[in-house]
Amino acid sequence: MITGHKVLVTGASGKIAFPIARALAAAGNEVWGLARLARTEDRQKLEAAGVRPIPFDLARDDLARLPDDFDYVFHAAVDPGLGDWRQCVEMNAQRSGDLFWHCRGSRGFVYCSTGSIYAYQGPRPLREDDPPGIPLRANYSFSKVAGEELLSWISRTFGVPLTIIRICSTYGPEGGAPADRLEAILEGRPIPLHPDRPNRYNPIYEDDYVALGIRALEVAAVPPVVVNWAGSETVSIEAYCTYLGQLVGREPVFVEDPTAHPPLWPDTTRMHQILGRTRVPWREGMRRMVRARHPEIPLPEEKHE
Repeated sequence: MITGHKVLVTGASGKIAFPIARALAAAGNEVWGLARLARTEDRQKLEAAGVRPIPFDLARDDLARLPDDFDYVFHAAVDPGLGDWRQCVEMNAQRSGDLFWHCRGSRGFVYCSTGSIYAYQGPRPLREDDPPGIPLRANYSFSKVAGEELLSWISRTFGVPLTIIRICSTYGPEGGAPADRLEAILEGRPIPLHPDRPNRYNPIYEDDYVALGIRALEVAAVPPVVVNWAGSETVSIEAYCTYLGQLVGREPVFVEDPTAHPPLWPDTTRMHQILGRTRVPWREGMRRMVRARHPEIPLPEEKHE
């Protein structure tokens, strides 16, 4: 665990960055939490976790306002690609490069990329050397490819340690794709599935993505470390949604949809070598997520499977 350091976390009120910022603060670090903080509760959440809230719009505000003496930077702020493509590329690539250069004295910088940069390879795990494609929103996917390339060039050219994590499927009390599907089950909404079944994923629970996120800061290197970031267990959407349905007493409704995101099944071999294995089994993680997000729902007695 990193301790006694000055750490910058961007997108600090988000579902991935907030638990990481909270853990780093609890470990005795001086953590600056950068976010727009448009809602009062976001600022209060960071303060309660021991994180220093910094209202900052990375897409527009001047980086000269920020100190440049951070020991570590976890960069999770993102434009999701729902609007203008130029704005998306500027934020996820150009402004990310500006931040990396501004913090070039850091010991470790983590750039949050996405498993959605991969072109679909059919029914096999996706490796870090697989080619890019645009299986999700085109704006978002290609902006992250551009961001990876820009930050990698800065790292190699100027010797700045970098880790690029390709986030695949996170979940837990703060949310994530499995949490969204849980809500669909509770509301009786259909869950779209790609026709190439089973729709395999490696969801990673909050406890594990915090541990592996902090580890990613520690292993930053030149040339950059590029690694898939996911759970160690593979499970299909069909299987975990069926299990969620059993927990909440509702049967999931599946519908085949050729426009659904292709299965995002990552190869975790390199992750296990560099970051380690995850510890929370997927069934236990799903149960914890339901308990945290819907404490009003009585869960059936746990069975050892």
